[in-house]
Amino acid sequence: MAEPRINKAALFADLRYAPHPGQRAVHASRAPRRVLACGVRWGKTRCAAMEALAATLEPRDRGVGWVVAPTYDLADKVFREIAIVAGERLRHRVVTLREHDKLLVLRNLSGGLCEVRGKSADNPVSLLGEGLDFVIVDEAARMKPSIWQSHLSQRLLDRKGWALLISTPRGKGWFHEAFRKGQGLDAAYESWNRPSWTNPHLDAAAIDQERGRLPEAVFRQEYGAEFIEGAGSVFRNVRECATGTWKEPEEVPYVAGLDLARVGDYTVLVVMNKQREVVFVDRFSRLDWSLQVGRILAGADRYRHAEILVDSTGAGEPVFESLREAGCNVHPYPFTVKSKAALVNNLSLLLEKREIVLPRADLWPEGIEELDAFEYSVTDNGSVRTSAPSGMHDDCVVALALAAWQVRPTPWLSTEIGVPIIVRSDEPGRSPGW
Repeated sequence: MAEPRINKAALFADLRYAPHPGQRAVHASRAPRRVLACGVRWGKTRCAAMEALAATLEPRDRGVGWVVAPTYDLADKVFREIAIVAGERLRHRVVTLREHDKLLVLRNLSGGLCEVRGKSADNPVSLLGEGLDFVIVDEAARMKPSIWQSHLSQRLLDRKGWALLISTPRGKGWFHEAFRKGQGLDAAYESWNRPSWTNPHLDAAAIDQERGRLPEAVFRQEYGAEFIEGAGSVFRNVRECATGTWKEPEEVPYVAGLDLARVGDYTVLVVMNKQREVVFVDRFSRLDWSLQVGRILAGADRYRHAEILVDSTGAGEPVFESLREAGCNVHPYPFTVKSKAALVNNLSLLLEKREIVLPRADLWPEGIEELDAFEYSVTDNGSVRTSAPSGMHDDCVVALALAAWQVRPTPWLSTEIGVPIIVRSDEPGRSPGW
C-alpha cells in the first residue's frame, strides 16, 4: 500500500480522541486486510470509526468507503460514531450528512470529496457495483462468508483499497480463518486478539462480576475474545434430537405453542404430544388477523382441540381474545424478561437431556436453523440476553418453547415467573404438564 498522506496522531488529537495501546496498534497498521477480534466494550467501534475518518480526509480527487454489517441496525453503530465526530469536529468539511440514508460526504484535505455509506449485508444486491478505497465490516463473525468473498473483497481490487474486519468471535468460521491469516500466514493480513480487560478504561471488578453471571464458555468468548466452537449457542443436541417426522392426529391429548407475527415476522403454531414429540408445525406470514385466527383454529382442532399457550403481550392480546371468543382452548403467557428466560431454560434442559423429539432437519429446516442459531449475547451496556442473531427469526423457537412449557418434567409455580397456572381437572392446582 502507498504510504499514508495524513498524520493520524495529529488528526486524532484535533478530534480529541486518545486511543489506548490496543487501538494504536490497529491505527499503525498498513496491512491491506486488518482483522480485529476483541471482547465486548473493548472500543472496536470507536477505533473503526476513527480509522474511517482518517481515510476519508486523506488527499485524493474522490474517495468511497463503506461500513457494512449483517443488518442496518448494526451498520449504524460505526456509521453513527463517524457521523457524530464529523458533525462535532469536522462540521466545516461536511458537504452532505443524511443519517437516515447512512450517507456522509466530506471534503478532504486536498479539497476532493469522499463519501462514506452504511450498508447492510442482508441485501447483497446493494453491495454490487462501485470500487472502494476502504471497507469496514462490523460484527464480521456474524456475516455469511459469501458476503466477504463474493461482494466485498472484490470491490477493493481496482482502487487497491483496504479492509478492517471487526467482531467479537463467534466459533471458528470465516472470520476465524481471516484472523489466522493475520498471524503470519498471509503477508496481506494483520490481526489482533484483544480481551475486554485490555481496555484500560474498563472496570476490572465489573468484568469479574460478569464472569460469575455467564456460562464459562460464553464469558471466554464475549469478554475473553476466544474462538470457541458453539460457545454462544443456547441449545445443544438440536440435530441429535431432530430424528422425528410429522404425525397424523391420534386419540391422545395434544398441546401447542403459538408465536404471533410482528412486523416482518412469522406466525408459528407448534403442536406436541405427551411424549414430547413435535407432530405438526404451521408457519405463515402476511395474513390478516382474521385469516390467521381461522388457520390457527383449524390446526388446533385437527389435533383434538389442542391446548395452546400464546404470548398475549402487546399485539398478541387482541388475537388471543379473538381465539378465545372463537372457542379455541387457548391460555395466555405474558412475556417478561423473567418469564421468557424460564421458557428458554426449560427448552434448553429438554434438549440437553434429549427428552424432546424434533422433526428431521429436511422436514423442518426453518425450526432447526433457528434453534442452532439462537445464542447468548452481551449488549453494549453489558446485559446478557438470549435471542436470534440480528437479521434472523426466532418465531419457531418461541412457539416450540411455549409448547414444551406444557410438558416440562418439573412444573414451576406461577409465582416464580409471574404467569398464570393452567389448572387441569386431573391435576388440581398444578401448572400444565403430564
